[in-house]
Amino acid sequence: MKKKIALITGISGQDGAYLAQFLLKKKYKVIGTDRRSARSNFWRLRRLGIENQIIFEEMELGENCEIDRIFKKYKNINEVYNLAAQSFVATSFNSPVNTSNITGIGALRILESIRNFNPKIKFYQASSSEMYGEILEKYQNETTPLNPRSPYAISKVFAHFVTKNYREAYNMFAVSGILFNHESPLRGEEFVTRKITLGLVKLLNNDLDCLELGNINAKRDWGYAKEYVELMWSMLQKKKAEDFVIATGRHHSIKDFIEECLKILNIKAKWIGNGLNKRLIRTDDNKTIIKINSKYFRPSEVNLLHGDASKAKKKLNWKPKINLKKLVKIMIDDEIKYYKNN
Repeated sequence: MKKKIALITGISGQDGAYLAQFLLKKKYKVIGTDRRSARSNFWRLRRLGIENQIIFEEMELGENCEIDRIFKKYKNINEVYNLAAQSFVATSFNSPVNTSNITGIGALRILESIRNFNPKIKFYQASSSEMYGEILEKYQNETTPLNPRSPYAISKVFAHFVTKNYREAYNMFAVSGILFNHESPLRGEEFVTRKITLGLVKLLNNDLDCLELGNINAKRDWGYAKEYVELMWSMLQKKKAEDFVIATGRHHSIKDFIEECLKILNIKAKWIGNGLNKRLIRTDDNKTIIKINSKYFRPSEVNLLHGDASKAKKKLNWKPKINLKKLVKIMIDDEIKYYKNN
């Protein structure tokens, strides 16, 4: 049987690496693209042991000619997973034009190339729960109104709707997965969950005096990235192209995440103070190990996201296996393993 060919944009990221691993196990031929500056950042693919099994191509989502070049070169692509983005919300406030160009219009450029070169290709767009922003309904599903609160989220909304438009206007198989926060040991250090797990391990190794964080009261619906990428593939295997929310249906605060880490690391500590003066101190020596810094607050905060994945559970026959406690354990264990080996 002829191998299916998948193109993954942003392959060096958390989701790209896990998705590539999953597709390789399914005997796909995997073509991975990234911006030029990411070529030296393949540590995730190396950690998974798959770096040498992928065909790499440079592709800037801001340049139509580069995207066209890929689809001219690989004429038999079956599936495209657009995971590339300027994906850090805080950065989008400092770089809104670049974020819009890559995260938003980049998706349009890919869809237009697919339409021109091979409209039979199935397309997956990585949408985000950040699109819901200041929430308008208690639980967010596929029909919940979008109310974005950052340039990143606004860009994702554009990409989400342009994917829907190409599906309806050109009868293309184009879907969006609205994934709520999903974490793993492969998360970037700039994201708060990984910042916490790495920071606490550094503190235990006396390589960090104090971890500084922003709004620890923000609540998110956290799942496991390695699980979630499987749903990306499942969406493209359906007969009908549809959008799906992927979420655990449970939400926890960043403070809850921290406290799960403390339990696993056996750190005895307590919170003192309020607001910007809130601190976490070790109970054995009263040393401050976490404090709040206003520079890590967003200009417009999203305080709560809580997904309703009923449609995915019914139509994709899926339910999450990894809860927050298991997720934190996976991340901490991996942090300790690789920290000692670095």
